[in-house]
Amino acid sequence: MYTQALNVKDTALPAADPQREARFQARIDAEEKIEPNDWMPDGYRQTLVRQIAQHAHSEIVGMHPEGNWITRAPSLKRKVALLAKVQDEGGHGLYLYSAAETLGVSREELVEQLLDGRQKYSSIFNYPTMTWADVGVIGWLVDGAAIMNQIPLCRCSFGPYARAMIRICKEESFHQRQGYEIMVALCRDGTPAQKAMAQDALNRWWWPVLMMFGPSDQDSQHTDKSMRWKIKRFTNDELRRKFVDATVPQGRYLGLTFPDPDLKFDETTGHWAFGAIDWSEFRRVVSGDGPCNRQRLRQRKRAHERGAWVRAAVLAHAAKRRAREQAAAGVAAE
Repeated sequence: MYTQALNVKDTALPAADPQREARFQARIDAEEKIEPNDWMPDGYRQTLVRQIAQHAHSEIVGMHPEGNWITRAPSLKRKVALLAKVQDEGGHGLYLYSAAETLGVSREELVEQLLDGRQKYSSIFNYPTMTWADVGVIGWLVDGAAIMNQIPLCRCSFGPYARAMIRICKEESFHQRQGYEIMVALCRDGTPAQKAMAQDALNRWWWPVLMMFGPSDQDSQHTDKSMRWKIKRFTNDELRRKFVDATVPQGRYLGLTFPDPDLKFDETTGHWAFGAIDWSEFRRVVSGDGPCNRQRLRQRKRAHERGAWVRAAVLAHAAKRRAREQAAAGVAAE
């Protein structure tokens, strides 16, 4: 879900250094971690910046759909749990911006590129949360898809990204269980109206969630390179298939029907076969014409503008502290 931004053409890169690249690839093949001060090909660095930035942006923008329900959650327990989850997502964004900064790009640059449209976030966060059941579906399906994508990232070849993902995956696993617990409450312990609300949410979210993993492998421009560099460990279609195999039995336990008449278990492959994805919708949402694209960016810009005084205050405090330390050092030297 965090490689959707990789499906674009690379900008011009400096001439390759075959000998260095061969040594670099040998380290990758040996499962060594690449650290920020190590030499790396410009394409590797560019790919990582693009992917980690989209991942960070997605965590931050992803706070909006669920944050909208904090004050409307049906109980104090639900409010507290949802508030904690949204706070976790903000923390994930901070970890990831920090990981990206080790590659020589500042957080300010990344945020500016998001706000002016040069970088994107995951397509899934451009869909609205219409009912409380949507919050359960986001935890169950969206976070479930994220886990399917993120666990292999714990073995990413770039050290700071891999290490950041360890804590993120632990928290996302809890988010997925939290969402599924909401679905159990609605579907197995709830009223017929509550189960119908859960079914409606599944109907609206199922196909956008399958699109989260990015375009099919034949249309993915950088999958081969990312796999060779071990930034990715599985292709988009492999992750999508693993997700469907894990999720369909959970939905059947809930007594829900997936909105796909072609969904059936294939005895020969041992996998669930599913229908064709409407990639025209995916391209439309990624290009900025989804149900909530403009709203999400507008909210993000407004939050950024309102936080300007905080950033200015922090920088002013840091400058005063440095001045005091330099003055104290000068006195001690005398």
